[in-house]
Amino acid sequence: MKVLAAIATAAFALGCTVPARAHDSLPVYGYRVVHSYPHDPQAYTEGLLYLDGHLYESTGQVGSSSVRKVELATGKVLQQSPTPWPDYGEGIAVWKDTLIQLSWRNHEGFIYDLATLKPQARFPYEGEGWALASDGKQLYMSDGTPTIRILDPATLKQTGRIDVTADGQPLANINELEWVKGQIWANVWLTTRIARIDPASGKVVGWIDLAGLVPPADTLADPVNDVLNGIAYDAQQDRLFVTGKCWPKLYEIRLTGPKRTR
Repeated sequence: MKVLAAIATAAFALGCTVPARAHDSLPVYGYRVVHSYPHDPQAYTEGLLYLDGHLYESTGQVGSSSVRKVELATGKVLQQSPTPWPDYGEGIAVWKDTLIQLSWRNHEGFIYDLATLKPQARFPYEGEGWALASDGKQLYMSDGTPTIRILDPATLKQTGRIDVTADGQPLANINELEWVKGQIWANVWLTTRIARIDPASGKVVGWIDLAGLVPPADTLADPVNDVLNGIAYDAQQDRLFVTGKCWPKLYEIRLTGPKRTR
């Protein structure tokens, strides 16, 4: 409860929109843990994806930001490349033979060779960069606002937008993204929920409540900021992975429910 109280206090101070619990009209899904895997407790997870048997992860914090290829079973970092100084690493997505990474407030992103993780190029954008995801045709970018940008993966230019609402209200603090079975799933920063978003309408069609996965506050260096963040989906085997910033575990989960609160 102390973790949730700290999160709520911080969210209120920052003007965040925290999804209501008792008054949601949307279905709320629970979960069961299928398996847990080691996760680097020093990895301040900002982006996560699954590809060909491995996890790819982007970590944040100036001076500690990186992109990395990780062995799922052990959490071992197999390849790693630092995010160019002094940028703060954010979301990632794969397009063809490249890995694309955003930075937080420096208005630029980076393109890496997927096989080696060596930097290849930079690209500009306006505003903040929070997360990236791909549906195999285009990219989706969050910037902390209720708007998800649609990007052309070849040019990385914006081609459209999705205005996200939950129960008719704009949903702020949309963070890490993943494309799952035709929906955009999004961590909502400083909460323990994932929003399931219909990309056609922008409406949140359900929540996933993962409060029970949050590590005890006394095991986290920064309980307010070491929050749930990171969604990866293995489409071939229908596996869902989640973790948090500096969490010692990554979880494979199955959804349960849904239930409606009213």
